[in-house]
Amino acid sequence: MPIARANGAGLGYDEYGNGEPIVMVTGTGAPGRMWRTHQVPALTAAGHRVITLDNRGIPPSDPCPEGFTLDDMAADIAGLIEYLDAGPCRVVGYSLGAIAVQELLLARPGLVRQAVLMATSGRSDTLTAAMTAADRDLGDSGGTLPPRYAAYVQALQNLSPHTLNDEERLRDWLAVFELSAVDPSSARGLLGLQLIPDRRHAYRRISRPCLVIGFQDDLVVRPHLSREVARSIPGSVYAEIPGCGHYGYLERPAAVNSAIIDFFTT
Repeated sequence: MPIARANGAGLGYDEYGNGEPIVMVTGTGAPGRMWRTHQVPALTAAGHRVITLDNRGIPPSDPCPEGFTLDDMAADIAGLIEYLDAGPCRVVGYSLGAIAVQELLLARPGLVRQAVLMATSGRSDTLTAAMTAADRDLGDSGGTLPPRYAAYVQALQNLSPHTLNDEERLRDWLAVFELSAVDPSSARGLLGLQLIPDRRHAYRRISRPCLVIGFQDDLVVRPHLSREVARSIPGSVYAEIPGCGHYGYLERPAAVNSAIIDFFTT
């Protein structure tokens, strides 16, 4: 995997396809390869050059044990775009990655043509604060959940009832979660970055076209929080994908990909 030196850090990235570039930014603890199964094939087939980023703190990007901020993440995205001479380009962010993209849109709008913001929010509510505090406590404790227990918890948090009630699909998901369990301490630098003040007023200054996507059954970032972001960004479009939870881009990839591609062709 190539490494970009940008914003004072080494950032892992991958490139696929040719055409107009799209930079894709994942959420807390997730590597850039999460996009490879569904989004990369669809977007390259639609004629795009797809660039996936491993956020700082996620190998092979620098761990940055001294800590970092949401502004650092936004500057990393800007630095990668400039390193690859890809701007102005389209950018897709998911969850924490979408919040970082929102800050990029405020700080460096000239680098962005259009943006898609999935499972995003513009403020921290009580449930977000509680989940974040629990994750940080677990990471700081030095303990780890047994893989089967972690898989069960991850399924309840991130999948929709449609998937949870489909026993064959659920068995597949549980097997994946058990094999790919993330040590909370390894993502410590990213935990807590989604604890943001109310940024909705600031988002009124965003000038680039945005599509905000909410997932109907999302329990981590409930869709009303994403709708708030859409209402805050002038001229933005909101779409809600039914029948999926926080991992909507993996549960309902065809619907998500169609929404992204349709928006980028307008």
